[in-house]
Amino acid sequence: MVEAAAKGAYHHGNLPDSLRAATAELIAEKGPSGFSLREVARRAGVSHAAPAHHFGDTEGLLTSLAAEGYSTLADALEEALQSSDDPYECLLAGGRAYVNTALENPGHFAVMVVNDQVCNTDGEFLTESMRSYEALQAMIIKIRDQLNPELDVDAACTFCWASIQGLVQLSGLLDKVADDMGTTKASLDESIESFTHLMINGMSGEQPA
Repeated sequence: MVEAAAKGAYHHGNLPDSLRAATAELIAEKGPSGFSLREVARRAGVSHAAPAHHFGDTEGLLTSLAAEGYSTLADALEEALQSSDDPYECLLAGGRAYVNTALENPGHFAVMVVNDQVCNTDGEFLTESMRSYEALQAMIIKIRDQLNPELDVDAACTFCWASIQGLVQLSGLLDKVADDMGTTKASLDESIESFTHLMINGMSGEQPA
């Protein structure tokens, strides 16, 4: 879990890592609107000028945090990509990797998907976000090569990414709706499996009878 890297030990090790960890922890608790450089410095136990010294400004720190989050996500997706040659199993592993990474790193994901808070032309941010996308793209290419040579890879990538991110963001609301209606909500893993089946069926190019 990325946030835990410096928790309880902000005075030791790499200060930028500690500042990112404090930022992720704060955002996970209060959301991006509750974030301030001064509070990050207080949590990290350093001078209030330290975040600006290392990252320049709020955007610089949040961009660095988002890049770190994408790096963690890319590692997880690349591992999922190598887990199977079967397109369904590979995409299922990718969905699980995405959801698990998001749930384990809520502070990072809160800024990764909000472009107005980060500099999306930053070199590290671009490298790590593209590495994440390319891992997903490679999963979709497996589907194209094995199931549907006419598949629009970019459109399929957008569909898969939007669907799994939507599941992450709506999970809490779906729990409430299920409680209000007195129904049993599917577990996240069951939902990931259902989503994966729907995605594979849609991308295979087969038409319903």
